[in-house]
Amino acid sequence: MSTADGGRGRRSDPLLVACALRIEQVALRSAGRGAGHGSTGGHVLLRTGMGPRAAERALGRALERPGMDRAAVLATGFCAGLVPGMHPGDLVVAEETRDPQGIVTCTGSALLAEALARAAPGRTVHRGALTGSDHVVRGQERAQLRATGAIAVDMESAATLWTASRGGGRPVAAVRVIVDAPEHELVRIGTVRGGISAFRVLRAVLPAFHEWHRSLLLPRR
Repeated sequence: MSTADGGRGRRSDPLLVACALRIEQVALRSAGRGAGHGSTGGHVLLRTGMGPRAAERALGRALERPGMDRAAVLATGFCAGLVPGMHPGDLVVAEETRDPQGIVTCTGSALLAEALARAAPGRTVHRGALTGSDHVVRGQERAQLRATGAIAVDMESAATLWTASRGGGRPVAAVRVIVDAPEHELVRIGTVRGGISAFRVLRAVLPAFHEWHRSLLLPRR
């Protein structure tokens, strides 16, 4: 299943930003300045919990709420980079997400990458395939996933976008901040410099998510 790349939002259609971890939620809430009841600065922030099954369940429930039937969905948080030369704090914009359920094509990835470059000047923005996993990927498994053409891996994005894209027509995207990479493999997110760097970048890029969402209102050329 894949989304239609030309899906356009309306001004009344909300933006749902989904993350898995509390530390990711904290970064996004602090960027939003004044969150209330899950809604932050023009978007709805959803913490799904860790892993693909949790992401599917949480997102499915969220999209059943009144007014969410046409919501754009953006999955975000931290990830593991697969390509040599990546660094903690680099950004990944998914052109597609992959997992055993299938492939989902993301909406407006080029525009989103440009918005992220403006929001986080000096940070490298990578575009490519983001693959899903049901466990933390380390060591040689990174090279195996890289051989499939993926540039990064996380546990929730693919499941989130697969769930969001059921029925078609909904804009979807995924943005991840690299917390470790082949030459910078880390043990725990919250206690290392790579995790701190990723936290700061995630907090900085929220305006780019809104810019992407606004761009859905523009007519296609």
